[in-house]
Amino acid sequence: MPKSVIWSDTQRIRLQELSGYQYLDEKFVSDKEKNKAFQEYEKLLINTAKEKLTHLYKEKHKPDLCILTEKLANILTEAGFMQVVTPTIISKKMLKKMTIDEAHKLYSQVFWLDNKKCLRPMLAPNLYYISKDLLRLCDKPLRLFEIGSCFRKESQGSTHLNEFTMINLVEWGLPEEERKEHLKKMADTIMQAAGIEDYAFESEDSVVYGDTADVVCNGIEVASGAMGPHYLDANWGIDSTWVGIGFGLERLLMLKNNKKNVKSYSKSITYIDGIRLNI
Repeated sequence: MPKSVIWSDTQRIRLQELSGYQYLDEKFVSDKEKNKAFQEYEKLLINTAKEKLTHLYKEKHKPDLCILTEKLANILTEAGFMQVVTPTIISKKMLKKMTIDEAHKLYSQVFWLDNKKCLRPMLAPNLYYISKDLLRLCDKPLRLFEIGSCFRKESQGSTHLNEFTMINLVEWGLPEEERKEHLKKMADTIMQAAGIEDYAFESEDSVVYGDTADVVCNGIEVASGAMGPHYLDANWGIDSTWVGIGFGLERLLMLKNNKKNVKSYSKSITYIDGIRLNI
């Protein structure tokens, strides 16, 4: 008898919740065989999750997102970057300086708090603002980075989040001929820290920055980089060469741990460190 019986929708969702992606394509000769297999897989996956939670609580103590955040901050400060921390709530005027107004494609994806303020959809407006003063006060090259939450009404899917953690790096005042080299070095530093070796650089067209250099792993974009002088610079009163790149940390963790759903590594009340809690 050929195997043609597949998981029910409820069983499939449960296996995905427990990170049992390796079992999703299995087929069976009968419902009885399928249900028996489901019970065995669910039990195995629950026991594995409990072991991981026990290890996290007794030995590791910190989720991967916290560990990666601290690791990146230490690596970059040791490399001469200064860390900054800026507000999560930004003004409508700040977004407009990034060309995001009512007519912009991203405008409808912004979480507006009122008609003048929103949750930042990217770190760049604040980095632009703070760089304007630091470029006046500090010697070049000026190296800055920020790690923080960003918010966007993303499309549904396993690689998108409404709240995600970004790291943005920028170097101001580099010789133009060194910009590409420094952009690649930035990307390599972050990817190596995340423990990901297989990735590539691809050219893309951004609705904010125009031509960008993206970092792609397994067909998924994990970072977007750009170089200046750029037409946006004048909106902030800045006249300098620069390179910058921004990474989504949850996507890095998803790829590093061979997971299929970025939500399992997000700030969550359902998952901790990729482990489902309703087990």
